[in-house]
Amino acid sequence: MNLKIVNGKKFLRSIILIFIFIMIGSFIIVNKTLSHAEVKFKTICISNGDTLWDIAKEEQISNDYYKNKDIRNIIYDIKLTNHMSNSNLKTNQELKIREL
Repeated sequence: MNLKIVNGKKFLRSIILIFIFIMIGSFIIVNKTLSHAEVKFKTICISNGDTLWDIAKEEQISNDYYKNKDIRNIIYDIKLTNHMSNSNLKTNQELKIREL
């Protein structure tokens, strides 16, 4: 397939405009997805009998950051935030919990 460019200036102008729109669109998307807001945490101390499920359920109710989020996602986020490989908790262990 052979393409012939009839008007070189018009073609170049179109390519430059497309490039500019792509760059502006990329900048807008990156700006909205990469939030530079400071993440706030609270620290809770684990008592005997506490479970991640119970803690996540309480945070789902009382913490605006976790409002309307699935309990499993809250547990996953708590484990990720605290670098936990499993769900085992120890008495007097401290956990960081995200807040708004």
